[in-house]
Parts: sequence; structure tokens; C-alpha cells
Amino acid sequence: MFSAMDATRTDPEYLIQVFKAVQEAGCDIINVPDTVGVMVPSAMYRQIKDIAAEITIPIDVHCHNDFGLAVANSLMAVEAGASQVQVTINGIGERAGNADLAQTVMSLKAMYEAKTNIRTEYLVETSKMIENYTGIRLPPNTPVVGQNAFSHESGIHSQGVLEKSDTFEPGIMTPEMVGHRRRIVLGKHTGKHAVKQSLESAGIITNDKQLDEIVSRIKEIANKGKQITDADLYAVASAVLGKASSEEELIKLKEVSVMTGNILTPTAVVKADIQGKEVIAARTGVGPVDAALNAVRDILGESNHFKLQDFRIDAITGGADALADVYIGLENEQGRIVTARSANTDIVMASVEALVNAMNLLYKKEEKI
Repeated sequence: MFSAMDATRTDPEYLIQVFKAVQEAGCDIINVPDTVGVMVPSAMYRQIKDIAAEITIPIDVHCHNDFGLAVANSLMAVEAGASQVQVTINGIGERAGNADLAQTVMSLKAMYEAKTNIRTEYLVETSKMIENYTGIRLPPNTPVVGQNAFSHESGIHSQGVLEKSDTFEPGIMTPEMVGHRRRIVLGKHTGKHAVKQSLESAGIITNDKQLDEIVSRIKEIANKGKQITDADLYAVASAVLGKASSEEELIKLKEVSVMTGNILTPTAVVKADIQGKEVIAARTGVGPVDAALNAVRDILGESNHFKLQDFRIDAITGGADALADVYIGLENEQGRIVTARSANTDIVMASVEALVNAMNLLYKKEEKI
């Protein structure tokens, strides 16, 4: 192979003279590198077309990605007569990199119906391996191999994909072709259809009111910038399914505010509607969660005969924005115990909601005795 450095900025006539000379000298392949990535696809097509008209040996191209055009330029070169394309896994290379293997191969295979002898079902696996070896992480929206390449969040998109996958996917390239999988991502644009399908796939059945509340909570969490995981969804669903219905709630939480600090005594104020009457309670505690739970217990006044038997907090996912899953066991004077839980990115709110859920469930059980 003979490679003409900086070929795309070389005088075209002189470049062809050089290629003819190396062909006569016995060269078997010539390489046309866009060394600094300055070609546009139309110009690349014309240049390769002109070279192919003058020589008979195979033409190879090497495109850099300084303007994000490496893959497009490589495809135009193939259209114009190039038979080989130099690529790199994950597009890694000098400066902004080179033409990406997965994007180039799948474009040739899916759109040009070209044979490449590449086993495309290993593209995602290979990409992840190179990520691990190099420590260079791909953005989630990277074409073909990125985490979001076959992910759908928007309500209309996810519903369409669940009904017929090529509604909002290329169709000529499926996740299975590249070793990927289709994902319904839950977030602020998520619709009921996607949430219901995700829950049912885990064997969780809801009624319409429960589904509406789960969707509302998911959107609320996502609007805070958190990425929703399956574990988050299941925690939220578990909390909602464990609640008393709105018609049976003794306590309807309206407002919670907490003040804390290194030189302040943690203080919480809770406002709630108890059987149509607005009640406000304020209490201190050893921390913001303790203060908030004390205030919740106080809103019932003398009617509060509940005793906290169990209190646990788990972080559902890693990171500072992890969803807190709070589990509470509450006992009444007769020794009847109920358990309840809530999930929220705010640990204080998760704790308060779990306690209110438990109080409402215990009140509901007492009413039925």
C-alpha cells in the first residue's frame, strides 16, 4: 500500500501523477487520506471518482473526523469507487478521531447492502471492551453502539415501538443485528403505556388510579434530573400499591418543611388534612428525618396511639441522587402491625410519606374491626 499524506489538500493533478507512478512501480493498493479532516462528502466523491478513472488498483481511504464527517466521507468514497475503508473501534484516533467502525459498517450493510465480512452482532460487545481497555467512555447517544441507540422515552415513541418496532427505528438496522437490545427508558416524557408494560413485564399489575400515580411520581423524579432505573420504578410501584386508597385516607399530607444545620436544632413543620380539617404540627428532633416523623405523629394529637416498630432506609441506586426507599412498621394499642413504604429522592419526604402511608393503613384496618 502507498499512502499519500495529506492527499485531500494536495494538487489533484499532481496527486494522480504520483498514484500512476506507484502503480507502475508495482504498488497493489493506494490510500487516500483526509489527514486533517477537511473534506466535505461531495468533494470526497469527486476526488475519488477522478482517481478511480485514472488507475486500476484498489483505492483505500482514511478519513479523520475533525468536522464530524469521517463516516460520511468514507461512504462517499465507496460510492465513488473506493473498495477499502480504514476505520477504528469507537472512532478513536488522532485529535477528533477517525471513521467509526460500527457506524461505517452498519451504514454499508443496512443502507448500501454491501458485504463487509464483519460479524456485526459483536459490535456492541467490542465497543464496550475498547471502552474498558482505554477508559474512554462513549456518550449515551452514540449511533449504533451507544446506550441510547435503541432506547425510547417519549410516550408516543415508546408506544409506537412496542406495537411495531420500525415505527420509530430504522427498521433496516435492528438492535439484534449489532448485539444491542431495545430499551424503554422511563423519564419525564414517559407515557402510561410504557410504564404499564415495564411493570407487567415484572409481574406487577395496577389499576388506572395506581398507574396514574406511579407515572406522576416517575415524572416528578425525572424532572429533578435523575435517570430512572428499573429498581426505582419497582420501588415507586411498591410504595403506591401499598397505600390506602384516597377515599380511605385519614391523613392527607399537604406540606412538609424542614430546617436543619450544624448550629441549628433540626425542626420540621407538617401540614395535613385530617378528615377535612387542616392541622399543623411542628417538632424538633435529633436530625431532619426524626424531626419530620415527630411532627407527623403530632398531627394526630391525642389520637396518636401508634408505635413505630421498624424503620429502614435503603438507597435504590448509587450516587448522590439515589432514590431512597423507606420501610416502616407501625403498631397500634391492640398489637396490630402494618408495614408501609415510600420512595423519593428526598429522604425526609420518603420517610414522612412512608409513615403517613402506615398510619392510613392502620386506621383503615381499625375501621374494619
